Amino acid sequence: METKYNMVKKAIKSKIIDGTFTPHQKISSESELMKQFDVSRHTVRLAIGDLVTTGWLYREQGSGTFCADRSALDTKQNVSNQKNIAIITTYISDYIFPSIIRGAESRLSENGYQVSIFSTNNDHENEKRILEKILSQQFDGIIIEPTKSAYSNPNIGYYLNLERQSIPYIMINAYYDELEPISVVMDEEKGGFMQAEHLIKLGHKEIIGCFKTDDMQGTKRMKGFLKAHRHYKIPLNPKNIITYNTLEKWSKPIQELEKLLTTNNPDKATGLVCYNDELAIKLLDVLRLNNIRVPEDLSIIGYDDSTLSEVSEVKLTSIIHPKSQMGRDAANTIIDLISAKISTKNKDSSQVQSIVYSPDIVIRSSTKDLNPETITS
Repeated sequence: METKYNMVKKAIKSKIIDGTFTPHQKISSESELMKQFDVSRHTVRLAIGDLVTTGWLYREQGSGTFCADRSALDTKQNVSNQKNIAIITTYISDYIFPSIIRGAESRLSENGYQVSIFSTNNDHENEKRILEKILSQQFDGIIIEPTKSAYSNPNIGYYLNLERQSIPYIMINAYYDELEPISVVMDEEKGGFMQAEHLIKLGHKEIIGCFKTDDMQGTKRMKGFLKAHRHYKIPLNPKNIITYNTLEKWSKPIQELEKLLTTNNPDKATGLVCYNDELAIKLLDVLRLNNIRVPEDLSIIGYDDSTLSEVSEVKLTSIIHPKSQMGRDAANTIIDLISAKISTKNKDSSQVQSIVYSPDIVIRSSTKDLNPETITS
């Protein structure tokens, strides 16, 4: 069971880390903290005393207790030659993430950085805990894959505190739009457009689109999917759009696809666009159980050109994701930001630019040409 002393100490520290208490701001009085946590004055004084000793707070006689300027303290303490980078991803060992991490880690190691890897599991609470840990330790820079990037983020204060402490960070795969960070991403809208376009040019007119919508990648891919239909003047049946979130990814897409397949629908779908290869492989099982052949009865296209695209008996047509290259470019970008900070003594990163990859497609056996003539743009 956590002691009252630790509870008070952690709460004060958390408010410093998330930016509630800014450098040189006076914190709550002992009496206020006693009421807030229902503890004795002795407990409050122990907690504050420890935070003063470790450099989180400082006292001014007759005025009270104030939040210390951690950026100044970190500069004084960071006298060793050890260089540290944190990589935060939504997942570590799943799908395409190992390739991205290996690409970044190898480049950072070449430049003498020690890499610490964290996973949020695409959960904001996990992201919060990781950011608190990073802000309380010594890191030169951070590479972050944002959590549920299509949603408003409750942890924005932590990112603002990174900026306040002049800790460079970049975002990969997606970004929090309100922060306008330097990022390394794909042109996801164009990728979604290309998925639908590929099937449309093969003569498909009834196409199911399945997209994860709590991440920016999914919303942009869906936008591209819709744009392709409008561009080629192909009417889109609203029932053919399947959306889901992270918690639903192994249930809702399967259930919704089964409904579409079993409904007596005169406008039978001939194409299926998937948010990624991982989902495509899962939905191949659904098609198999319903005796639907790929590509003879239904063409299917994935996204990311992952190893999964070639392990199934049906080789997936897929949009190519740079993976390892993204990791290396992210590493180079954060190294450049750190160098710019050191050379200019401030957070002038104007010479460091975001990277946007233009997607390409690899065509395999999962898509079928329905017409001998190709639709022209």
